[in-house]
Amino acid sequence: MDAQKPNYVKLVENTPLPRIALCRQSFAATRIEDPAAAVREAMADAACCAKIRPGMSIAITAGSRGIAVFPELLTAIVAEVAARGAHPFVVPAMGSHGGATAEGQTALLAKLGVTEAVIGCPIRSSMDTVEIGTLDNGMSVRMDRHAQEADGIILFNRIKPHTSFRAPNESGLAKMLSIGLGKQSGAEQCHSRGIDEVPVYVDLMARMKLDRCKVLFGLGTVENAYDQLARVVVLDSEGLLEAEQPYLREAMANMPRLPLGPVDAPVAAGQLDVLVVDQIGKEFSGTGMDPNIIHRFSSAKMAPHATVQIARLAALELSPRSNGNANGAARADVVTARLEAAFDREAVYANALTSTVLIQAKMPMVMPDDRSAIQAAVKTCGAEDIRRARLLRIPNTLQLEYLYASEAMLPELRERPGFEVLGDLEEMRFEGERLVNPWPEAH
Repeated sequence: MDAQKPNYVKLVENTPLPRIALCRQSFAATRIEDPAAAVREAMADAACCAKIRPGMSIAITAGSRGIAVFPELLTAIVAEVAARGAHPFVVPAMGSHGGATAEGQTALLAKLGVTEAVIGCPIRSSMDTVEIGTLDNGMSVRMDRHAQEADGIILFNRIKPHTSFRAPNESGLAKMLSIGLGKQSGAEQCHSRGIDEVPVYVDLMARMKLDRCKVLFGLGTVENAYDQLARVVVLDSEGLLEAEQPYLREAMANMPRLPLGPVDAPVAAGQLDVLVVDQIGKEFSGTGMDPNIIHRFSSAKMAPHATVQIARLAALELSPRSNGNANGAARADVVTARLEAAFDREAVYANALTSTVLIQAKMPMVMPDDRSAIQAAVKTCGAEDIRRARLLRIPNTLQLEYLYASEAMLPELRERPGFEVLGDLEEMRFEGERLVNPWPEAH
C-alpha cells in the first residue's frame, strides 16, 4: 500500500497536528422570525408598490446566492404581487452563473430551493438579452429579454459587501440590475475592463436601466452575522442607488469575522498560521470563500483592506449546492482530491471568463484527503513550532459562530469578550478521507 502512496504524501504524513477545541463566538444580532410577514409589511408601507396594477406581468429577479430564507422570501413577494391582481414570474438574474445556460440557471435555483412548485409562479429562464443602450465608451448595456418585455420589474436581492471592490453600491440591487439581469453577455460587458472598473460600470449601467427599463422598485434584505434575515426594505426605483447605500453600510457592520484583533474594531486584524475551511461554495460567497472574511482579495487595490494574514489555508470540500462551481478554490493553498473531483470546468470557467478574474479558475495543491491536506498546510505554514501552530477551523466563510481553535490560541481567546471555549482539547479525528470532529447539531 505504501509503495502506491505518492512521495509528496509521504513527505507530510508524519507532520504532527495541533490539538483543537470547539469554541463559540457571539455577535450582536437582530433576527426577523417571520419572513413572509416582513415582506407583507414592507410592501404595504411602501408607496412605490402602488405601481403594481391588476393585469400587469411582473418579472421578479432571483439570483444565485444562498440568501437566508430565500424560497420563503421569494414566495412571499410572488404572493403579494399576485394579491394585487398582477401576474408574477421569476427571472434567474445571475449573470454567467449556472454555466451560463438557461437550464443551468434553472437548476441552480432548484438547488437553492426555488422551483415553480415552491414559489407558485412560472420561472422564465433564458440567456437571451436585448440592448437597451450604449455607454459613452460604446459598451453595450444588455437586459434579460423576458424582464424587458414584462410590464414591470421588481429587483430582489441581498445587500452586502462585494468580495472584490469597495464602492457606494456593491452587492445588492444595483448589481442585480446591471449584472444579474444583463445575463452572461451583460455581465461580460460590465467586467470587460477588469474587476477594478466593475463598480464604475455597475453604477452607469444600473442608472441607464432605471431610466429606460420598467423597474418598479427593489426589495432588498440585510442579514445578521449568523446568516439570518435581519431587515427587509423596499426602495423605489427613483433614487434607488442612493437609497441602497445606508443598507450596505449596515450589512458591512453586521458581518461575522474571525476572532482576531479587538472586538470593537471595524474589521478583524491579525495573523494566523493555518485556516481550515470545511466547505467552499456559491451559497457562502460568490467567490466560494468570502475575501471579506479571509482577506485574500483578487484585486491589488484591495490590499489596504487585507488586515488578516493567513499563512496557509486548506479547503476540504465543495458544497453540493454549488453545482460544481468551485469558483474561488484558488484562494486556498491546498485542497483535497474530492474538492478537485467536484470542480466543473464548464461552471467555473464560464464564471471566470465573464468576470475576467482568471485566478478564480486556478487549482491549488491537491492532496488525497483531509488529513494530508491539513498536514501539508501545517508543515509549510512557517510557524516556529508547528506543534504550537495558530490554527482555526471553520465550517465555511458565512457561518462563524462555531469554530475550532488550536491549543496555542486558547489563552488569548479565553479572554476575548463574547467568546466561549465549549469543549476540551482533542486530537483531530479522521474517518476515511474526512475530518470528523463534529459541529453542534444546531449549527
